[in-house]
Amino acid sequence: MTEDEIAIRSTVASWIDATRRRDIDGVLDLMTDDALFLVPGHPPMDKAAFEAASRSQSASGMKIDAVSDIREVKVEGNLGYIWSHLAVTVTMPKSAEPATRAGYTLTIFRKVGGRWLLCRDANLLTQF
Repeated sequence: MTEDEIAIRSTVASWIDATRRRDIDGVLDLMTDDALFLVPGHPPMDKAAFEAASRSQSASGMKIDAVSDIREVKVEGNLGYIWSHLAVTVTMPKSAEPATRAGYTLTIFRKVGGRWLLCRDANLLTQF
């Protein structure tokens, strides 16, 4: 495994850890300013919309946990991508049961200032 592949995997692990801890600023620091998220049934979401949604979810007491099984990492110059299987569990403060969604993702990273940052993410997560 190359140093860049290891660094991209580390970015994903840091993202999951920051999300688990509700460290929104930490998550935002792991993406480019022009980051874009594509999810089924919704229009593309930019970094500002991601931040607003994350802060709203955190304020509501929502807890998010995830497990990412990275199946492939490819790097070409300052761009890299992964495809992975992702399982996300969301727990609301007054909910009896957590909701879990799982599916495949395709994520593109850009190397900026020596760091691999998420710049595009498309996921096909569906409810269990």
